[in-house]
This record gives sequence, C-alpha cells and structure tokens, in this order.
Amino acid sequence: MTIDRLNPLDPIQTKKPASASHIDRSSRSDSVNLSSEAIEKAELFSAIELAKAAPDERADRIAELKARIDDPNYINDTILSATADRILDQLL
Repeated sequence: MTIDRLNPLDPIQTKKPASASHIDRSSRSDSVNLSSEAIEKAELFSAIELAKAAPDERADRIAELKARIDDPNYINDTILSATADRILDQLL
C-alpha cells in the first residue's frame, strides 16, 4: 500500500529565520515584574540559607547547659517552678 500526496506542496515546511536586518529591536523591550509576595519569599529563602551556612558559635554554651541538666542537683523545685512559669508566660 502506498500513500501519495494530495497536492504538490510538502506538508512539512520549515521556515527560515528572518535576517537580523528585518528585526526592529528598539520597539520591544523585555521586563519582569515581581509580586511583593515573591520578593518576601525570596528574602526569607536567602535568610534561611544564610542561617544554615552560619557556623554554630554557641556550641560551648550548649555543651555547658547539657552538662548542667545532666547534673541531678541542678533540677530542683525552684528551677522547675521558674521553667513552668516561663512556659505559661509564653502560652498566654
């Protein structure tokens, strides 16, 4: 079985690009408008990336606090009461 063309024109025609002399570039310009939400998200993303990249300079302080908490003499009624008060202040 053979399929012949219906007309003498090739159904797939490639268009040659226009030469550079025919393009008027002065009348068109590209522009981008960002929404305020997009700008805020970009700033938030860059702040998060900056925070992730920052070195942990308080590692010695964290180690000291962990050692204090592990000490059974540190946790007493005064500390527990003060901690509970701070938690309630944050919630209310």
